[in-house]
Amino acid sequence: HVQLVESGGASVQAGGSLRLSCVASGRSFSGLCMGWFRQVTGKEREAVASIHNDGTTKYGDSVKGRFTISYDNFKNTLYLDIDSLKPEDTGTYFCAADRLCDKRRWMVTALMQVDYDNWGQGTQVTVS
Repeated sequence: HVQLVESGGASVQAGGSLRLSCVASGRSFSGLCMGWFRQVTGKEREAVASIHNDGTTKYGDSVKGRFTISYDNFKNTLYLDIDSLKPEDTGTYFCAADRLCDKRRWMVTALMQVDYDNWGQGTQVTVS
């Protein structure tokens, strides 16, 4: 089991930037596929970005060019850098881990929830 704790959420003005962090514990960070999702109350959880353990990344269409996912293996930490924030970026952001991280499968399911079996509690981002 992987414990995930997000942080960095805040209330910011449109056009601003933010960095979200997700610290993993319980097992080594290496070998995991990691993802960021966001959810607005009353709506389905939406995939934002995913990163394979070989560094390959995928992004949701609505965030391409503005969001950057990365990780630091030494710190066991996943990041999401957000630029040019928009009000529609408002939501609770969750990080998630796919412990199997099969590359061929990840290429298809990276932006789906199906293979992520460990989730954090979320951090709130509000853009006004």
